Amino acid sequence: YVAPNVGDIAAKAFPGGYVMDSTPGFYDSVVVLDYKSLYPSIIRTFLVDPVGLAEGESADAQTGLVLGPQGTLFSREKHCLPDIVTALSNARDEAKRARNQPLSQALKLLMNSFAGVLGASECRFFNPKLVSAVTLRGHEVMKLTRVFVEERGYQVIYGDTDSIFIWLKCIYPNAEAHAIAAGLVQEINAWWTRKLREEQQLETFLEIEFDTHYAKFFMPTIRGSDVGSKKRYAGLSIDQEGREEMVYRGLEMARSDWTPLARQFQEGLLSRIFHGEPYRAFVADYTRSMLDGQMDALLVYRKRLRHRLDAYEVNVPPQVRAARIADAHNAKLNRPQQYQRGGWIEYVMTQSGPEPLEARHSRIDYEHYLVKQLQPIADAILQPLGDSFAALTSAQKV
Repeated sequence: YVAPNVGDIAAKAFPGGYVMDSTPGFYDSVVVLDYKSLYPSIIRTFLVDPVGLAEGESADAQTGLVLGPQGTLFSREKHCLPDIVTALSNARDEAKRARNQPLSQALKLLMNSFAGVLGASECRFFNPKLVSAVTLRGHEVMKLTRVFVEERGYQVIYGDTDSIFIWLKCIYPNAEAHAIAAGLVQEINAWWTRKLREEQQLETFLEIEFDTHYAKFFMPTIRGSDVGSKKRYAGLSIDQEGREEMVYRGLEMARSDWTPLARQFQEGLLSRIFHGEPYRAFVADYTRSMLDGQMDALLVYRKRLRHRLDAYEVNVPPQVRAARIADAHNAKLNRPQQYQRGGWIEYVMTQSGPEPLEARHSRIDYEHYLVKQLQPIADAILQPLGDSFAALTSAQKV
Protein backbone atom coordinates (compact mmCIF):
# COMPACT_ATOMS: atom_id res chain seq x y z
CA TYR A 1 0.00 0.00 0.00
CA VAL A 2 1.01 3.62 -0.64
CA ALA A 3 0.35 6.03 2.22
CA PRO A 4 -2.37 8.56 1.32
CA ASN A 5 -1.63 12.22 0.78
CA VAL A 6 -2.62 14.85 3.31
CA GLY A 7 -6.06 16.06 2.29
CA ASP A 8 -7.11 12.91 0.44
CA ILE A 9 -9.76 12.40 3.11
CA ALA A 10 -11.89 15.43 3.98
CA ALA A 11 -11.83 16.63 7.57
CA LYS A 12 -14.84 15.40 9.50
CA ALA A 13 -15.94 15.51 13.12
CA PHE A 14 -15.57 12.35 15.17
CA PRO A 15 -16.59 11.31 18.70
CA GLY A 16 -14.32 12.26 21.56
CA GLY A 17 -13.79 10.59 24.91
CA TYR A 18 -16.81 9.24 26.77
CA VAL A 19 -17.90 11.37 29.72
CA MET A 20 -20.71 9.91 31.80
CA ASP A 21 -23.49 11.99 33.29
CA SER A 22 -22.67 12.46 36.95
CA THR A 23 -24.87 11.93 39.98
CA PRO A 24 -24.33 15.02 42.17
CA GLY A 25 -24.13 15.02 45.94
CA PHE A 26 -21.94 14.04 48.89
CA TYR A 27 -20.68 10.46 49.17
CA ASP A 28 -18.71 8.23 51.51
CA SER A 29 -16.29 5.59 50.22
CA VAL A 30 -15.85 6.29 46.52
CA VAL A 31 -13.12 4.41 44.66
CA VAL A 32 -11.72 5.42 41.29
CA LEU A 33 -10.50 2.82 38.81
CA ASP A 34 -8.54 3.86 35.75
CA TYR A 35 -7.79 2.05 32.50
CA LYS A 36 -4.06 2.02 31.89
CA SER A 37 -3.28 3.75 28.55
CA LEU A 38 -6.81 3.08 27.31
CA TYR A 39 -6.48 4.25 23.71
CA PRO A 40 -3.13 2.55 23.03
CA SER A 41 -4.58 -0.61 24.63
CA ILE A 42 -7.58 -0.43 22.29
CA ILE A 43 -5.25 -0.11 19.29
CA ARG A 44 -3.36 -3.21 20.42
CA THR A 45 -6.39 -5.27 21.41
CA PHE A 46 -8.70 -4.52 18.48
CA LEU A 47 -5.90 -4.11 15.89
CA VAL A 48 -6.86 -0.59 14.85
CA ASP A 49 -4.52 0.34 12.02
CA PRO A 50 -4.47 2.12 8.61
CA VAL A 51 -3.08 -0.95 6.82
CA GLY A 52 -5.46 -3.25 8.67
CA LEU A 53 -8.40 -1.05 7.66
CA ALA A 54 -7.34 -1.06 3.99
CA GLU A 55 -7.02 -4.84 4.10
CA GLY A 56 -10.36 -5.21 5.81
CA GLU A 57 -12.20 -2.97 3.36
CA SER A 58 -10.78 -4.84 0.36
CA ALA A 59 -11.44 -8.33 1.75
CA ASP A 60 -13.95 -10.52 -0.08
CA ALA A 61 -15.49 -11.77 3.17
CA GLN A 62 -15.59 -10.77 6.83
CA THR A 63 -14.21 -14.10 7.97
CA GLY A 64 -11.07 -13.65 10.01
CA LEU A 65 -11.48 -9.88 10.36
CA VAL A 66 -12.00 -7.81 13.51
CA LEU A 67 -15.30 -5.95 13.42
CA GLY A 68 -14.96 -2.42 14.77
CA PRO A 69 -17.46 0.37 15.54
CA GLN A 70 -19.56 1.75 12.67
CA GLY A 71 -18.91 -1.33 10.56
CA THR A 72 -15.15 -0.90 10.24
CA LEU A 73 -13.16 -4.07 9.53
CA PHE A 74 -9.53 -4.72 10.44
CA SER A 75 -7.15 -7.45 9.35
CA ARG A 76 -5.92 -9.79 12.07
CA GLU A 77 -2.64 -10.46 10.28
CA LYS A 78 -1.61 -7.42 8.24
CA HIS A 79 -1.13 -4.34 10.40
CA CYS A 80 1.61 -2.00 11.64
CA LEU A 81 0.34 0.29 14.39
CA PRO A 82 -0.49 -2.37 17.03
CA ASP A 83 3.07 -3.71 16.84
CA ILE A 84 4.55 -0.20 17.12
CA VAL A 85 2.43 0.56 20.17
CA THR A 86 3.35 -2.82 21.69
CA ALA A 87 7.06 -2.04 21.31
CA LEU A 88 6.57 1.35 22.98
CA SER A 89 4.52 -0.22 25.78
CA ASN A 90 7.24 -2.79 26.47
CA ALA A 91 9.86 -0.03 26.47
CA ARG A 92 7.77 1.95 28.92
CA ASP A 93 7.45 -1.04 31.25
CA GLU A 94 11.23 -1.37 31.16
CA ALA A 95 11.62 2.34 31.94
CA LYS A 96 9.28 1.93 34.91
CA ARG A 97 11.30 -0.99 36.23
CA ALA A 98 14.43 1.14 35.90
CA ARG A 99 12.59 3.99 37.67
CA ASN A 100 13.30 6.25 34.73
CA GLN A 101 10.28 8.51 35.13
CA PRO A 102 11.16 11.02 32.36
CA LEU A 103 11.54 8.22 29.80
CA SER A 104 8.38 6.50 31.02
CA GLN A 105 6.39 9.72 30.68
CA ALA A 106 7.82 10.43 27.22
CA LEU A 107 6.87 6.96 25.99
CA LYS A 108 3.38 7.34 27.47
CA LEU A 109 2.86 10.60 25.59
CA LEU A 110 4.16 9.03 22.39
CA MET A 111 1.81 6.05 22.71
CA ASN A 112 -1.20 8.28 23.34
CA SER A 113 -0.27 10.49 20.40
CA PHE A 114 -0.93 7.67 17.93
CA ALA A 115 -4.65 7.77 18.68
CA GLY A 116 -4.72 11.56 18.55
CA VAL A 117 -2.82 11.90 15.30
CA LEU A 118 -5.27 9.61 13.51
CA GLY A 119 -7.85 12.35 14.13
CA ALA A 120 -5.65 15.22 12.93
CA SER A 121 -6.46 16.26 9.36
CA GLU A 122 -2.84 17.39 8.92
CA CYS A 123 -1.70 13.79 9.35
CA ARG A 124 -1.10 11.63 6.28
CA PHE A 125 -3.00 8.77 7.94
CA PHE A 126 -5.96 10.88 9.09
CA ASN A 127 -9.19 8.94 8.84
CA PRO A 128 -12.38 9.53 10.86
CA LYS A 129 -13.04 5.79 10.66
CA LEU A 130 -9.75 5.02 12.39
CA VAL A 131 -10.00 7.52 15.22
CA SER A 132 -13.69 6.67 15.74
CA ALA A 133 -12.74 3.00 15.98
CA VAL A 134 -10.61 4.00 18.97
CA THR A 135 -12.87 6.52 20.72
CA LEU A 136 -16.13 4.65 20.20
CA ARG A 137 -14.51 1.46 21.44
CA GLY A 138 -13.54 3.50 24.48
CA HIS A 139 -17.23 4.39 24.93
CA GLU A 140 -18.11 0.71 24.77
CA VAL A 141 -15.41 -0.24 27.28
CA MET A 142 -16.63 2.35 29.79
CA LYS A 143 -20.31 1.46 29.39
CA LEU A 144 -19.66 -2.27 29.80
CA THR A 145 -17.46 -1.60 32.82
CA ARG A 146 -20.29 0.36 34.39
CA VAL A 147 -22.73 -2.51 33.84
CA PHE A 148 -20.22 -4.98 35.31
CA VAL A 149 -19.70 -2.86 38.44
CA GLU A 150 -23.39 -2.14 39.04
CA GLU A 151 -24.31 -5.81 38.65
CA ARG A 152 -22.17 -6.36 41.75
CA GLY A 153 -24.24 -3.95 43.84
CA TYR A 154 -22.17 -0.78 43.57
CA GLN A 155 -23.11 2.47 41.85
CA VAL A 156 -21.11 4.33 39.22
CA ILE A 157 -21.61 8.04 39.89
CA TYR A 158 -19.26 9.43 37.22
CA GLY A 159 -16.81 8.45 34.52
CA ASP A 160 -14.48 10.35 32.21
CA THR A 161 -12.70 8.82 29.19
CA ASP A 162 -10.75 6.11 31.05
CA SER A 163 -11.66 6.63 34.72
CA ILE A 164 -14.72 5.35 36.55
CA PHE A 165 -15.94 6.61 39.95
CA ILE A 166 -17.64 3.91 42.04
CA TRP A 167 -19.72 4.55 45.16
CA LEU A 168 -19.47 1.50 47.40
CA LYS A 169 -22.83 2.37 49.03
CA CYS A 170 -21.51 1.84 52.57
CA ILE A 171 -18.99 3.58 54.79
CA TYR A 172 -15.94 1.33 54.68
CA PRO A 173 -12.69 1.61 56.63
CA ASN A 174 -9.83 2.65 54.38
CA ALA A 175 -8.21 -0.80 54.25
CA GLU A 176 -11.49 -2.50 53.36
CA ALA A 177 -12.26 0.04 50.62
CA HIS A 178 -8.82 -0.57 49.12
CA ALA A 179 -9.43 -4.33 49.27
CA ILE A 180 -12.81 -4.02 47.52
CA ALA A 181 -11.21 -1.91 44.81
CA ALA A 182 -8.42 -4.46 44.35
CA GLY A 183 -11.01 -7.21 44.01
CA LEU A 184 -12.92 -5.26 41.38
CA VAL A 185 -9.70 -4.69 39.43
CA GLN A 186 -8.99 -8.43 39.34
CA GLU A 187 -12.56 -9.31 38.36
CA ILE A 188 -12.81 -6.72 35.59
CA ASN A 189 -9.47 -7.64 34.04
CA ALA A 190 -10.28 -11.35 34.16
CA TRP A 191 -13.70 -10.68 32.64
CA TRP A 192 -12.19 -8.80 29.68
CA THR A 193 -9.72 -11.63 29.10
CA ARG A 194 -12.50 -14.23 28.97
CA LYS A 195 -14.95 -12.09 27.01
CA LEU A 196 -12.61 -11.12 24.18
CA ARG A 197 -11.05 -14.57 23.91
CA GLU A 198 -14.40 -16.34 23.73
CA GLU A 199 -16.35 -13.84 21.62
CA GLN A 200 -13.71 -12.50 19.21
CA GLN A 201 -10.65 -14.72 19.71
CA LEU A 202 -8.62 -11.64 20.68
CA GLU A 203 -5.89 -11.22 23.25
CA THR A 204 -6.81 -8.32 25.50
CA PHE A 205 -4.43 -5.58 26.52
CA LEU A 206 -7.14 -3.70 28.40
CA GLU A 207 -6.02 -3.30 31.99
CA ILE A 208 -7.88 -1.41 34.68
CA GLU A 209 -6.00 -0.23 37.78
CA PHE A 210 -6.88 1.16 41.18
CA ASP A 211 -6.35 4.90 41.34
CA THR A 212 -7.86 6.53 44.44
CA HIS A 213 -10.04 5.94 47.47
CA TYR A 214 -12.05 8.97 48.50
CA ALA A 215 -13.32 8.57 52.05
CA LYS A 216 -15.45 11.64 51.31
CA PHE A 217 -16.47 12.84 47.87
CA PHE A 218 -18.45 15.75 46.46
CA MET A 219 -19.87 16.05 42.95
CA PRO A 220 -21.53 19.45 42.38
CA THR A 221 -24.36 20.36 40.04
CA ILE A 222 -24.04 22.65 37.07
CA ARG A 223 -24.56 26.10 38.56
CA GLY A 224 -28.22 27.09 38.48
CA SER A 225 -29.54 23.59 37.76
CA ASP A 226 -30.04 20.17 39.30
CA VAL A 227 -27.93 18.45 36.64
CA GLY A 228 -24.63 16.95 37.73
CA SER A 229 -21.51 18.68 36.47
CA LYS A 230 -18.66 17.12 34.50
CA LYS A 231 -14.93 17.35 35.16
CA ARG A 232 -15.62 19.09 38.48
CA TYR A 233 -15.40 17.38 41.88
CA ALA A 234 -13.64 17.37 45.23
CA GLY A 235 -12.68 14.60 47.59
CA LEU A 236 -10.76 13.57 50.68
CA SER A 237 -8.44 10.84 49.43
CA ILE A 238 -6.70 8.36 51.74
CA ASP A 239 -3.83 6.18 50.55
CA GLN A 240 -2.94 2.72 51.86
CA GLU A 241 -0.75 4.22 54.58
CA GLY A 242 -3.65 6.37 55.81
CA ARG A 243 -2.30 9.69 54.50
CA GLU A 244 -5.07 12.17 53.71
CA GLU A 245 -5.16 14.69 50.87
CA MET A 246 -7.81 17.15 49.76
CA VAL A 247 -8.26 16.85 45.99
CA TYR A 248 -9.94 19.47 43.80
CA ARG A 249 -10.66 19.09 40.09
CA GLY A 250 -12.19 21.92 38.08
CA LEU A 251 -13.58 23.69 41.15
CA GLU A 252 -12.85 27.28 42.11
CA MET A 253 -10.14 26.08 44.50
CA ALA A 254 -8.18 24.81 41.50
CA ARG A 255 -8.79 27.81 39.24
CA SER A 256 -6.68 30.95 39.20
CA ASP A 257 -9.48 33.17 37.85
CA TRP A 258 -11.20 33.16 41.25
CA THR A 259 -9.94 35.26 44.12
CA PRO A 260 -7.95 33.84 47.04
CA LEU A 261 -11.01 34.79 49.13
CA ALA A 262 -13.16 32.31 47.19
CA ARG A 263 -10.57 29.55 47.02
CA GLN A 264 -9.79 29.73 50.74
CA PHE A 265 -13.52 29.77 51.53
CA GLN A 266 -14.22 26.71 49.40
CA GLU A 267 -11.32 24.79 50.87
CA GLY A 268 -12.34 25.63 54.43
CA LEU A 269 -16.00 24.76 53.91
CA LEU A 270 -15.37 21.43 52.17
CA SER A 271 -12.69 20.44 54.66
CA ARG A 272 -15.08 20.95 57.56
CA ILE A 273 -17.87 19.00 55.89
CA PHE A 274 -15.56 16.14 54.89
CA HIS A 275 -14.16 15.88 58.42
CA GLY A 276 -17.59 16.10 60.08
CA GLU A 277 -16.81 19.44 61.72
CA PRO A 278 -19.32 22.30 62.26
CA TYR A 279 -19.47 24.50 59.19
CA ARG A 280 -22.34 26.95 59.78
CA ALA A 281 -20.38 29.20 62.14
CA PHE A 282 -17.44 29.12 59.72
CA VAL A 283 -19.61 30.47 56.89
CA ALA A 284 -21.05 33.25 59.05
CA ASP A 285 -17.69 34.21 60.60
CA TYR A 286 -15.86 34.17 57.27
CA THR A 287 -18.49 36.41 55.70
CA ARG A 288 -18.42 38.80 58.64
CA SER A 289 -14.65 39.07 58.52
CA MET A 290 -14.79 39.88 54.82
CA LEU A 291 -17.43 42.56 55.29
CA ASP A 292 -15.45 44.07 58.17
CA GLY A 293 -12.44 44.58 55.90
CA GLN A 294 -10.28 41.96 57.58
CA MET A 295 -9.72 40.03 54.32
CA ASP A 296 -8.93 42.79 51.85
CA ALA A 297 -5.66 41.11 50.88
CA LEU A 298 -7.68 38.12 49.61
CA LEU A 299 -9.95 40.16 47.33
CA VAL A 300 -7.47 40.52 44.48
CA TYR A 301 -8.32 39.19 41.04
CA ARG A 302 -5.32 38.20 38.94
CA LYS A 303 -6.16 37.75 35.29
CA ARG A 304 -4.34 37.57 32.01
CA LEU A 305 -4.73 40.10 29.21
CA ARG A 306 -4.60 37.92 26.11
CA HIS A 307 -4.65 40.75 23.57
CA ARG A 308 -3.44 44.30 23.16
CA LEU A 309 -5.54 46.79 25.12
CA ASP A 310 -6.67 48.58 21.97
CA ALA A 311 -8.07 45.29 20.62
CA TYR A 312 -10.90 45.38 23.16
CA GLU A 313 -13.62 47.61 21.70
CA VAL A 314 -17.09 46.11 22.16
CA ASN A 315 -16.91 43.73 25.10
CA VAL A 316 -14.51 45.18 27.65
CA PRO A 317 -13.96 42.77 30.58
CA PRO A 318 -13.06 44.03 34.07
CA GLN A 319 -9.38 43.19 33.77
CA VAL A 320 -9.09 45.38 30.66
CA ARG A 321 -10.83 48.29 32.36
CA ALA A 322 -8.44 47.94 35.29
CA ALA A 323 -5.42 47.77 32.96
CA ARG A 324 -6.48 50.93 31.14
CA ILE A 325 -6.78 52.76 34.45
CA ALA A 326 -3.35 51.48 35.46
CA ASP A 327 -1.68 52.60 32.23
CA ALA A 328 -3.38 55.99 32.38
CA HIS A 329 -2.00 56.31 35.90
CA ASN A 330 1.46 55.23 34.70
CA ALA A 331 1.39 57.75 31.86
CA LYS A 332 0.41 60.53 34.24
CA LEU A 333 3.49 59.73 36.35
CA ASN A 334 5.71 59.38 33.24
CA ARG A 335 6.10 55.64 33.84
CA PRO A 336 6.11 52.91 31.14
CA GLN A 337 2.64 51.74 30.11
CA GLN A 338 3.09 48.10 30.99
CA TYR A 339 -0.25 46.62 29.87
CA GLN A 340 -0.58 47.84 26.27
CA ARG A 341 0.62 44.54 24.82
CA GLY A 342 -1.09 42.25 27.32
CA GLY A 343 0.27 40.57 30.42
CA TRP A 344 -1.13 39.91 33.88
CA ILE A 345 -3.14 42.46 35.86
CA GLU A 346 -4.13 42.45 39.55
CA TYR A 347 -7.21 44.42 40.50
CA VAL A 348 -10.09 44.65 42.96
CA MET A 349 -13.76 45.43 42.48
CA THR A 350 -14.68 48.80 43.96
CA GLN A 351 -17.86 50.84 44.15
CA SER A 352 -16.60 52.60 41.01
CA GLY A 353 -15.87 49.36 39.19
CA PRO A 354 -12.62 47.42 38.71
CA GLU A 355 -9.49 49.29 39.77
CA PRO A 356 -5.86 48.12 39.63
CA LEU A 357 -3.98 47.65 42.87
CA GLU A 358 -1.42 50.30 41.91
CA ALA A 359 -4.09 52.93 41.31
CA ARG A 360 -7.05 52.16 43.55
CA HIS A 361 -8.89 55.21 44.84
CA SER A 362 -12.43 53.96 45.56
CA ARG A 363 -13.95 51.92 48.38
CA ILE A 364 -14.08 48.17 47.93
CA ASP A 365 -17.42 46.79 46.77
CA TYR A 366 -17.95 44.09 49.39
CA GLU A 367 -21.41 43.33 48.00
CA HIS A 368 -19.75 42.15 44.79
CA TYR A 369 -17.56 39.67 46.66
CA LEU A 370 -20.52 38.51 48.74
CA VAL A 371 -22.73 37.81 45.71
CA LYS A 372 -20.18 36.85 43.06
CA GLN A 373 -17.52 35.00 45.06
CA LEU A 374 -18.86 33.56 48.32
CA GLN A 375 -22.53 32.86 47.63
CA PRO A 376 -22.12 30.76 44.44
CA ILE A 377 -19.51 28.57 46.09
CA ALA A 378 -21.48 28.16 49.30
CA ASP A 379 -24.81 27.36 47.66
CA ALA A 380 -23.27 24.72 45.37
CA ILE A 381 -21.91 22.93 48.43
CA LEU A 382 -24.73 23.57 50.90
CA GLN A 383 -27.71 22.77 48.67
CA PRO A 384 -27.29 18.94 48.93
CA LEU A 385 -27.16 19.39 52.71
CA GLY A 386 -30.44 21.33 52.80
CA ASP A 387 -28.67 24.57 53.74
CA SER A 388 -28.10 27.87 51.97
CA PHE A 389 -25.71 30.79 52.13
CA ALA A 390 -28.58 33.23 52.70
CA ALA A 391 -29.86 31.27 55.70
CA LEU A 392 -26.42 31.18 57.33
CA THR A 393 -25.60 34.85 56.70
CA SER A 394 -29.01 36.49 57.10
CA ALA A 395 -27.69 38.70 59.90
CA GLN A 396 -24.79 39.99 57.77
CA LYS A 397 -25.18 43.35 56.08
CA VAL A 398 -22.88 45.26 53.78
